[in-house]
Amino acid sequence: MNIQNHLPIQEKSEDCERFAKNIRTHIKNYIQENKLQSLVLGISGGIDSALCAALLKPVCEACNIPLIGRSITIETNKPDEIERSLRIGESFCHDFEYLDLTQTYLENKKNLICLDDSMLSKLRQGNMKARMRMMILYDLAQLYRGIVIATDNFTEYLTGFWTLHGDVGDYAPILHLWKTEVFTLATHLLSEYDEQQRQALQMCIDAVPVDGLGISSCDCEQLGVADYFEADKLFIRYFSGEKELESHPLIKRYQQSHYKRSNPVVITRSEIVR
Repeated sequence: MNIQNHLPIQEKSEDCERFAKNIRTHIKNYIQENKLQSLVLGISGGIDSALCAALLKPVCEACNIPLIGRSITIETNKPDEIERSLRIGESFCHDFEYLDLTQTYLENKKNLICLDDSMLSKLRQGNMKARMRMMILYDLAQLYRGIVIATDNFTEYLTGFWTLHGDVGDYAPILHLWKTEVFTLATHLLSEYDEQQRQALQMCIDAVPVDGLGISSCDCEQLGVADYFEADKLFIRYFSGEKELESHPLIKRYQQSHYKRSNPVVITRSEIVR
């Protein structure tokens, strides 16, 4: 990996302005080229989906299509997460609803075998929640002739901190932004919006990042780092050649999650017919 292409932006207004403009231009062109009639966004109450909402709202308005948002909670979402998701949805989306799929999830959970208190069981249940949410979002995208927005950032992508066939959408506007850049860009966008929108976005900037799946109390607990600033610095050092970092839990997660980033495995035509 050429780490020079992924050095974090500094907290300079002109850098953030350029990044936001480029993202918005790209998605606007994509909407027009593909004649999309909506964008669909799952809103968790975290910074990533909040940033996506703030980036995409003016693009949708320029293209005269709705930004459709849904806050979909399932059992383990905490009240503060839900409040933030409601604030973001009501502030930035043109069509927004709150859904609680807890009862549906509990019924489906009965089909999972061999559940216990292990981390594996927690991950399996978390994966089911993510895939249930995505079923709702993709149905909306088909109904309203749109696409589902992916909200993962580059740090999460490298760690495999996402669910295959779950929280992976059609269009990923911030996939190549480090998590620290997500915070920087979101902070920059505060000046674009009114007081209600700024408050909603600031709440997400200030919140402790959590996966919303009930697996741990915060993201960094799972990643083995103090915060995302440490995570991004470790990755940059590792990709710059510090191979002694291979034993760090964060780097191990990167190495053990290659299968996610290469999914699906495809047998080429030449391999089949040779």
